[in-house]
Amino acid sequence: MALSVELGDEISQEINTRVRALEFLIQAKGVAGVVETVPSFRSLLVYYDPSLTDFDGLTAALGGLAEQTSTAVLPPARQVELPCCYDPEFGLDLLAAAERLAMSPDELVRAHAGAEYLVYFVGFTPGLPYMAGVPERIRLPRLETPRVKVPAGSVGLGGSQFCIYSVESPGGYWLLGRTPAPLYDPRAEEPTLLRPGDRVRMRPIDRAEYDAIATRVAARAWRPSVT
Repeated sequence: MALSVELGDEISQEINTRVRALEFLIQAKGVAGVVETVPSFRSLLVYYDPSLTDFDGLTAALGGLAEQTSTAVLPPARQVELPCCYDPEFGLDLLAAAERLAMSPDELVRAHAGAEYLVYFVGFTPGLPYMAGVPERIRLPRLETPRVKVPAGSVGLGGSQFCIYSVESPGGYWLLGRTPAPLYDPRAEEPTLLRPGDRVRMRPIDRAEYDAIATRVAARAWRPSVT
């Protein structure tokens, strides 16, 4: 069974920080009966074992913790650097996006790679991060007609959000490039690379380095920069 704790009615860093704080407090306090938590932009879905707790008791416990989310101190955020190749072969919309923004492709790449992105939550497909931090000057509405298939690793923009496709899936983001970093690996001890609260930066690489990293990834001999 599950219940949803809603901490606001808008998408904002402040509300999302409270969502992550509530998840942290539940784990830190070891709230009885909770078996899994799933964060989103503005709410936390809490799965629980009804043989260990009941709805009223859990609601009371979570309500008390929710009141502490504005002052809770979270662990330091991880800093994650991911390589990204912005070649037109991978950045299928790079030229069109730059034209629409009245920028050169190089300017768009510099603006995109120069920003720091906050992972709000992971969802839609395994390992796919929903991230904020897109500079105002490179924001574009999502594509009017989504693609049926977007390759895994594709780096895309849509409105104020930035995402990296973790597996091949449909999608309506403008594709600027591709990372060889595996965001989802079901064989790994930790299958998803990114976590809510991570701070992410993209490091531009050329096609030769992309291929070299992809070879190491296939051999399970590559790890991203995480500090």
